[in-house]
Amino acid sequence: MFTPDRTAEWRHDYANFALGGGNLLLLLLGLKLQSAIGWNVSVALVGLTSFWAWFANLKRYRTVADTPTSRVASAPQGYVELAGHGRQPPGEGLVSPVSGLPCLWYRYRIERKNGDRWEQVESGVSHDTFGMSDGSGSVLVDPEGAEILTSHKQVLHQDGFRKTEWTLIEGEPLYVIGEHVTLGGPNAVLDKNADLAALLAEWKADKTALLARFDQNRDGEIDLDEWERVRQTASDEVDRAHLDIRLKDPIHLIRKPAQGRPYLIANRETTAVVRHYRLWSWLHLGLTMSAVIGLVLIGSTA
Repeated sequence: MFTPDRTAEWRHDYANFALGGGNLLLLLLGLKLQSAIGWNVSVALVGLTSFWAWFANLKRYRTVADTPTSRVASAPQGYVELAGHGRQPPGEGLVSPVSGLPCLWYRYRIERKNGDRWEQVESGVSHDTFGMSDGSGSVLVDPEGAEILTSHKQVLHQDGFRKTEWTLIEGEPLYVIGEHVTLGGPNAVLDKNADLAALLAEWKADKTALLARFDQNRDGEIDLDEWERVRQTASDEVDRAHLDIRLKDPIHLIRKPAQGRPYLIANRETTAVVRHYRLWSWLHLGLTMSAVIGLVLIGSTA
């Protein structure tokens, strides 16, 4: 359940704060070098990183602002925006590892003091799906791959360790934008050709078992007639598996969309999510313009 993943931390709004600190270090580097070239390089890097951050935040801002909010009960398949409240799914609830409190999702980081620096010794993030309802219906939310904004951050100092935890709590406003899919049920979208190819590849990977099952003449090979029987048997198994899936109750799920579209989860209202990304996009645009002006001034005084 605990999967340290530093890359994932950047998804949870770390990039905006980290870029702010990174840009400050770049400017300090230029100050230390005390040369026109040093200032040009440091200011140019500030401009490039700020431009990238501006574009990333602008993309999210336009996505949230331009996507209409759907009701869960009538949400179409595909990329949708939902707004409701977080709910615990049936079964054993999730408990945060640092505070020990029930939650829908958590991320934590444990650091140890080494001199005047804090060194990370452990981190983790939960991967359990959780529920969301808006009064018209309920849907499961898969947090895997999501950029999660939460106002719940708790820092504990204990026995020389600093423990930081972020959580989503049941019952709070919840905003989600991602891919809506329905798994199982009578209308399940299934690809028989893909599933058949996958099953045949699985059988061919274990040649001993394949020969034991389908080599009728025991010559150590699968001839054309025998291969046709292999394909027919596999086709029948795929049909039975698909029938079982369609007989089960459908599960409505929000998950990470394909093709790089933003997958966002936040414990705030839609308007607050719009303001968040609009603010950061303006801040990074301001930094980008400041870097351009700085380069012009450095060039004019060189």
